[in-house]
Amino acid sequence: MTIAIMLQGTGSDVGKTVLVAGLCRLAANRGLKVRPFKPQNMSNNAAVSDDGGEIGRAQWLQSLAARTPSSVHMNPVLLKPQSENGSQIIVQGKVFGQAKGRDYQRLKPQLLSSVLESFAKVSEGADLVIVEGAGSPAEINLRAGDIANMGFATRAEVPVVLVGDIDRGGVIASLVGTHAILSEEDRAMISGYIINKFRGDVSLFDDGIRSIGQFTGWPCFGLVPWLKAAGRLPAEDSVVLERLAKGGRGALKVAVPVLPRIANFDDLDPLMVEPDVELVFVRSGERLPVDAGLVVLPGSKSTISDLADLRAEGWDRDLAAHVRRGGRIIGICGGYQMLGRRVYDPLGIEGATTEIDGLGLLDVETEMAPEKTVRNSAAQSAEYDVPLSGYQIHLGVTRGGDCARPAAIVDGAPDGAVSADGRIMGTYLHGLFGSDAYRARLLESFGLAGERQNYRESVDHALDEVAEDLARTLDARWLSELLG
Repeated sequence: MTIAIMLQGTGSDVGKTVLVAGLCRLAANRGLKVRPFKPQNMSNNAAVSDDGGEIGRAQWLQSLAARTPSSVHMNPVLLKPQSENGSQIIVQGKVFGQAKGRDYQRLKPQLLSSVLESFAKVSEGADLVIVEGAGSPAEINLRAGDIANMGFATRAEVPVVLVGDIDRGGVIASLVGTHAILSEEDRAMISGYIINKFRGDVSLFDDGIRSIGQFTGWPCFGLVPWLKAAGRLPAEDSVVLERLAKGGRGALKVAVPVLPRIANFDDLDPLMVEPDVELVFVRSGERLPVDAGLVVLPGSKSTISDLADLRAEGWDRDLAAHVRRGGRIIGICGGYQMLGRRVYDPLGIEGATTEIDGLGLLDVETEMAPEKTVRNSAAQSAEYDVPLSGYQIHLGVTRGGDCARPAAIVDGAPDGAVSADGRIMGTYLHGLFGSDAYRARLLESFGLAGERQNYRESVDHALDEVAEDLARTLDARWLSELLG
């Protein structure tokens, strides 16, 4: 018999993703067949699952934590925010359509059958399924037709553990307020709560636990400390970029413009853990640092709109100056498309603007096309002749003179382009920096010699550390019941 539990939050970004990943790893380390599940996710950080479709990057990480192959059924509904067309809707790994907010609310009841079907598939043969909610169940204005929180929990009969974030303040009010605002049916689904991101002496919150119990009757399943190892895990949501900073001063400064529809920015995580690299996320109103040796243009869910915003920030002039100073640029996916001379969208796939001048730093042009490339890829760096691995999720075909100098050979075919002087490079391959040999050679080209850590192993070790912290701080009786 499969056991299931669902973690819902009192709000967004309370740490549900990491807690689910940690519990998946804890269960897997104890020999259980455990699988993650998230009915609905909203994120432009997508991954290609092992069965060949798009899922949220967080569910890919959670499947890694569970030591099980990833599947489109682990995240049956993925919303990818874009420009004026609202969000692209991915259902069971494939593009379903596009919708704006109000239209999507009307569409959700139709998607519930796909969600329940996927949950049944994920549950087959599993000892335990750990479900992650989205947002908060207290958003009662969205309760009708809900598929992400209590709408799913009540239909699938999955008990809920509520997660509150004490670091942001007001955790007692958020838990008690959620209890007060829920319907009796939804309230009955909650079996207890977890306080997350606690700092200091946990005994100082004893009165808080008593107060929450008096108002709600819910038991506390643990006070989880600030999990330091979580900082070494890929971040799911671009909200993290608002507070993300790389401490210290590395020998190489890498600048990353943060555009409104930035996608798959976890491509940069392997650079972030390098001690001699200073990764700088450049936000709206800021200039690209003049002392950067490398600028990375990351992926975008809407290349044309983000390119217009890049110009509005004046970053096109900063990039031109960076190149004149001898700096280097790497563009990934949408960032690669921006580096070319022109981007065409004759079918209006991204929005009303059907063409735009590119940055003109590569002799290539891109035409958007309705066919979407979604696949995991094996590759070889053309520049350094080292193996690469990663994935592709993109619309559009890019051609031009600089494609005669490909960045890589991907799945047996040339990919990307390199300028004649070798200082500007673009590729469609996500995960480039995660290839340890490539990262080592790239940093060597900037004069940074030394052995590079295995990035995938570092993520795996971080998951083990998170699992150990949860085993130490969560209620032993509740864990025993959950993990059998």
